[in-house]
Amino acid sequence: MNLSVLTFHEMNLSQLALWFFIYSFCGWCMECVVIRIQLGYWENRGFAKLPFCVIYGFGTYIAFHIFAPIEHNYVLLYIFGCICATAFEYLTAQIMLKLFGEVWWNYEHLPFNYKGILCLESTLAWGLLAIFIFGFFNRVVEGFLKSINSRAALMIAVVLTVSYVLDFAVHFSKGMYAKNTQRQIANNQDESDFAGMNQKM
Repeated sequence: MNLSVLTFHEMNLSQLALWFFIYSFCGWCMECVVIRIQLGYWENRGFAKLPFCVIYGFGTYIAFHIFAPIEHNYVLLYIFGCICATAFEYLTAQIMLKLFGEVWWNYEHLPFNYKGILCLESTLAWGLLAIFIFGFFNRVVEGFLKSINSRAALMIAVVLTVSYVLDFAVHFSKGMYAKNTQRQIANNQDESDFAGMNQKM
């Protein structure tokens, strides 16, 4: 299969990769600003060191396929934006819990939250974000990307992709190592407590 002929909204694979990283970067910026406003301090909201929250890149790409039939109906776009983004957020949280034993956001300080991983405020905001992206922002992004020289787009896409994959791999390995270490410590503590109980008996 010739990857160079793959297109999305008349963008080639290199432009699509840049599109993905633009949305991942914008998502990272939005997360950092929200945390600053809510908690009063800056925090890196990406999984790795690079300033990307790839959940936004994947989420936006999926949304463009799901919402294609209603992209010009802003009422339906808002409703389904709220529902689908919240479902995607919940699914992502469950995957994180399985892999790392924790979720990298916490809504417990907000009203109408569910186990700290979902909240009404966030759900309502997803609908507004869907309207903003479909109604305005994506036209700007795609217009910018289609204006970039194809060779330049390819080089930037390769550098970003390789850099992020390496960054992610390193931090994923560290995260799994930390999780296994904590599990081992917990197991050793349980064994120690059990042995102590036997001695008392």
